[in-house]
Amino acid sequence: MAKLGFFNTLEVVKSLDFGVYLDGEELGEILLPRKQVPENCQIGDFLEVFLYHDTERRLIATIFRPHAALEEVGYLKVSIVNEIGAFLEWGIPKDLFVPFHEQRQEMIKGSSYLVYVYFDEISQRIVGSSKLNKFLKKNKLDLGIGQEVDLIIADRTDAGYKAIVNKKAWGFIYQSDLFKKIFEGQQIKGYIKSVREDGKFDLLLEKPGYEKVEDIANRIFMTLQKHGGFMTVNDDSPAGEIKLLFGISKKTFKKAIGLLFRQRRINFIKSGIALPGNPGKQII
Repeated sequence: MAKLGFFNTLEVVKSLDFGVYLDGEELGEILLPRKQVPENCQIGDFLEVFLYHDTERRLIATIFRPHAALEEVGYLKVSIVNEIGAFLEWGIPKDLFVPFHEQRQEMIKGSSYLVYVYFDEISQRIVGSSKLNKFLKKNKLDLGIGQEVDLIIADRTDAGYKAIVNKKAWGFIYQSDLFKKIFEGQQIKGYIKSVREDGKFDLLLEKPGYEKVEDIANRIFMTLQKHGGFMTVNDDSPAGEIKLLFGISKKTFKKAIGLLFRQRRINFIKSGIALPGNPGKQII
């Protein structure tokens, strides 16, 4: 069954000058406006579309992807604030409405906020809320340690950063696990470090274990190539210098260059590391 607020794959059943109609099953026929209809679209084709209500409460299909579907969190920019609330750029031809009572703080035009998209039973419309806790605390995701996830960076605390995991649940990145700068609203890949009893996740921004070291070793190797095959950094370099150059801890750096040496892809020389064949007095 076709669902409002989600992506659906629907069959084209009618074609008119102003668009095509899709079979929404129990929802009836749903218009996809002509300017969004793919070239050479024919009756009987199936299209992936997002369903929403337009300003006149008509059910409409769009091929555009919203920044967040129903029951997801997005980082959205305020386009309008009026006497009833704020309207945020949603990524589709309609803004997302956030009433004043669903704003954690008063929203300002031009600013961006993390917003949960939900269906309001009273108004019978899709709306947003920046009061994330009352929605996300109910969400439990089935994710395992080491699994790759999509993150949206949220609030900063003394201990690290809160983040939204796969647009649906809370996670946390500890300061001790951070080796590069991140910022609120940033969308990046991350990895599950551990799963707490309350269903929240501790996170990493780098792959855990050997796979991470191999990834970083390849990155260091490519950086060496870009620097002409030699860099004045080694396992005696200060941790701050290593973090600045590669965005990783000194411990991880030592593991990575050790792997590169065992693979005979680099040499340790007196003043740093070098690709084989580079001049310098070898110390190993």
